[in-house]
Amino acid sequence: MAYNYLHKLIFLVILLGLSSMSLYGQKSVAKFIFIGHCYQAYTDGDKVDYRLEEFDFSDFNGVWLGGDVCSEAMLNYSTVEYIDGIFDLGNADTHWSLGNHDARNGNWEWCEEFTGRKTFYAYSDYGITRIVMNSNIISTNCEMLNDQFDMISKVCDTITESTHLILLMHHGLWRDIPGLPQPSIYAQSDLVYWNANCDSVNTRFVDVIYPKLLEVKQRGIDVSCILGDMGATYKKFNMFSTDSVRFMGCGLYLNEPDDNVLFIEQQTINAPLQFRFHNLDSLLNVRRNQ
Repeated sequence: MAYNYLHKLIFLVILLGLSSMSLYGQKSVAKFIFIGHCYQAYTDGDKVDYRLEEFDFSDFNGVWLGGDVCSEAMLNYSTVEYIDGIFDLGNADTHWSLGNHDARNGNWEWCEEFTGRKTFYAYSDYGITRIVMNSNIISTNCEMLNDQFDMISKVCDTITESTHLILLMHHGLWRDIPGLPQPSIYAQSDLVYWNANCDSVNTRFVDVIYPKLLEVKQRGIDVSCILGDMGATYKKFNMFSTDSVRFMGCGLYLNEPDDNVLFIEQQTINAPLQFRFHNLDSLLNVRRNQ
């Protein structure tokens, strides 16, 4: 009798342990996809790359958009509705860093309506803090530009719980970062005169943002920057600065067969992130053959 009771108890403990492991794994695994410069050319400016209309995003916790989603993304309200229908902009883990094609018609409030956020913000979960930048803000709008810089500064000064900090942006802002080629070599933009705030003309990314990233790195937090204004020449970019900050980017261009997207995966909360580029056509071919 005692043996049967003990046997049942051991079986129950093992069963509960396996259930807990399964539940923990389900909650902790994070998988995101980063897509840059994904508008469909030769349209009225209201379509993404047609391959993305076919793509199944249900396997991802969220989509990270590197800008230029449609060539006239906010010219018409219906276009933002269409973008939301594909990428689920209201998902807390979906992020949209505005590109020049997204931002140039104004109506940024439509983006804020669908995302429930400003066009720049910080968000944390899974031990990952993301800073989503709006690199279209320039010094003619000092209040907004300074607000964005203050947000970046506050996150970098106070981040403690996260194991990863990721900056998402559209434009090539990384001029003169030690150990990196100039953005004009691999990106479609190189904002030589972009300033992070209105304090002076010497507040470029390398002058005032990069030093803050180094402070975060020195506290044992992995730091990565990802841009989306790519695809016309280089399809992907992945390098470390001399200070071990990671810089990446990718983008689509005219439905070319060598276009890439980026997967960001984490097996358990606070585990190291895995960054992998994938050919978009190959991903679709796998899905079609399943």
